[in-house]
Amino acid sequence: MQNCNHQIARDYWSIFIVILLTPLLLYATLSILPTHDDWAGTSTPDFSPFLTKEHFLFYGYHWRPFDTWIGYIVGRNPQLLYPTFNHILVVFGHLCGSLALFKLLAVLGFNKTIKNVATLLFFILPATMATVTAIDSQNQVYALLTDMIAFLFYIKNNKYKYILWPFLIFLATLLKENGLMWALICPILAFGFDIIDKKTLKKDLFVGLGIMIVYALAILIQPKNIIIHPDYEPGLLKVIHNFIKCLFSSFITVDYIYLLHQPNRNLLLALASFLLSLPFFYYLLIRQCKLFIHKKIVCVILCFLIATGPHLLTIFSMMHTYAGLPFVILIIAYALDIYKGNTKPVFISFILLLITAIAIDIHLINASIKSGQIGKKMAQEAIKKTGKPADKVYLIIIEDNYPRLSSFCAIPNEAFGWGLSTKYETNYQWPKSIKDTVITRNTDAIDSARKIGKEKIKSKLYDVVWIADKDKIDVIR
Repeated sequence: MQNCNHQIARDYWSIFIVILLTPLLLYATLSILPTHDDWAGTSTPDFSPFLTKEHFLFYGYHWRPFDTWIGYIVGRNPQLLYPTFNHILVVFGHLCGSLALFKLLAVLGFNKTIKNVATLLFFILPATMATVTAIDSQNQVYALLTDMIAFLFYIKNNKYKYILWPFLIFLATLLKENGLMWALICPILAFGFDIIDKKTLKKDLFVGLGIMIVYALAILIQPKNIIIHPDYEPGLLKVIHNFIKCLFSSFITVDYIYLLHQPNRNLLLALASFLLSLPFFYYLLIRQCKLFIHKKIVCVILCFLIATGPHLLTIFSMMHTYAGLPFVILIIAYALDIYKGNTKPVFISFILLLITAIAIDIHLINASIKSGQIGKKMAQEAIKKTGKPADKVYLIIIEDNYPRLSSFCAIPNEAFGWGLSTKYETNYQWPKSIKDTVITRNTDAIDSARKIGKEKIKSKLYDVVWIADKDKIDVIR
């Protein structure tokens, strides 16, 4: 019995570690408060009846009914459930995704050491943190989880394959649109690892295209007005820029805040984080790059490009790294599989990478907590200075050319949620509506804001005017 337990521990040690780390990760993320789009998405508290078209059909820019259902659930008791319920969903989904990846690595033929190393990396790499620390990212987490489960059913190749595979792909797509990409990824990845032959590949690629066409038709027949947000319009320079960001955030482990966020920039600490993680990638990827010309790795890279393609063509942020991360992990797993040198330096570099990744994760989580606290402080200040409930608010934002970094380091007025965070602080009792406008900071910005504010009050269209100046709130009644 003891030998059996030891064998289980050796075979599944990464599973035990990620399960043990999950409560710690959840405890840390529960302190992260909403900022930016968290206040405006469909997974925020929603008080409308459940049986409305917005909860089932195309709405706004997306068709994501599961997001709207989460919004309905947290709307039953916002003070208790929001954003706690969202964080629980995201962290639990990340754990399940790690378990699904472990199984995926197993069916692709990797040995127990590689499966464990790769799974642990997927769970803790800083590339996951923009997703794991976000409040509205459950769509990304569960879309990927559902897609990986779809792949596991796909390779079973039984009579239910062409029922379960399309169904799960469609389900993943209703979670987030890039879930649809696995309609093509499943056959390509299976072919790369010799699970299917070329004939089946061709047939299943046509099936995958058929799944995409059915989804497109399902959207087109719905009554709606499709609005294309300017940020989603493709362009060559945008694609090149997004591709560089994608490669950087996917394959380089570095403290993004110290490197990219100007107010917190510390190039020495950024360089230290990079150098500590570099040996692992050097031994596996750089030193062995000539061995990567293989059908497996070509197919994995193609899958990576397909998975991240929707974001590369529209908008790419650190959160979107998550969609392509399983393929980064597969590249690392392949590199481990073909490694023929002394394993001791690889083991030491792996430990260094883990320590560095955890340190970066802690820094990113703490930064996210601070951003949320800024928004909460601004909301409380606005409420206190207003003094009594106001239904109609006009918000004037004095905008600086202030750098932000994903959800980790939010601009104060975005942490404020353009005033929407005040609704949460009043338990959605007031204000009923908030109209906002932006003034670019200059020498006369404060005076201009006050002049506009007084005019709005005189018009009697608004009960109160808030002026957001960095993280300070001024009130005109």
